[in-house]
This record gives sequence, C-alpha cells and structure tokens, in this order.
Amino acid sequence: MRGECLCGGVEFEVRDPPQRLYQCHCSLCRKQSGAASNAAFIVRGEQLVWLAGQELISSYVKPSGFRSDFCSKCGSPVPNPLRDTSFVWVPVGLLEGSTTLSIAMHLFIGSKASWEPSPVSGTLHEEMPVFSELLKELRS
Repeated sequence: MRGECLCGGVEFEVRDPPQRLYQCHCSLCRKQSGAASNAAFIVRGEQLVWLAGQELISSYVKPSGFRSDFCSKCGSPVPNPLRDTSFVWVPVGLLEGSTTLSIAMHLFIGSKASWEPSPVSGTLHEEMPVFSELLKELRS
C-alpha cells in the first residue's frame, strides 16, 4: 500500500498493512489534522519503507511528547515513530488507491469536539487505552 503527501514529495509504502484503523478525537489530533479527528493505523517500523522525500520531513514535539512529522513543502502530516517503541503512526488519508480499511476504534471520545456527532461504529474509548491493548484490538 503506497502513500504520499499532498505535494507528492514524501512517498512511502506500507508492507502487509493492517485492515483496522482508529480515529483519535483529542484536541491535539484535531489541531494537527484541522478536522474533527484523525484516522490512522499503527505498524511495526520495518513495515514502513520510505520511497522518497525523507529530507523534506520536519518534526514538532510538544513537551508532553506528542509528535507531529510533516512535509516541510506542503504541510501534510506524514508517518512518524511512536515515542520509545518500534511502531510507526501512519495517517491513512495519505494512502493511494482503494483499500478495505475499517474503523475499529475511536479514542478520546471524552474530549471530542462538541459539534462532532457521536461515532456509530467501532469500540469507543473515553481516553487512550494501554498501548498493548490498543495494538491487540487493532490486530484482532
């Protein structure tokens, strides 16, 4: 499964991608995406292969540890490592072609925007579940 940023400068491939994804409704993800939530999946680092444009990637890290990697040319969020793990966060809006992805879970429902309708599918979590449980649910 291939993906690229808005300008096409950053390109990557996800090998053996998961079919289940999550949407995060926290205020940080709303600010990063400019939308009600962001949709993503998590893969092991070795599943992500950079094809072009790594030199275009810039990072912003909040003191809390929240990290946002983005294309310095067009501003699109791009995959980034998840703190001190061997996993990578992949925003699914960058993926090309048709996929059979489905939303398995919603995170931070307790802080979703007041104007956002309540999700109708997937498991709802008021906050962030323990990372191992998150992975387990996304892989089931």
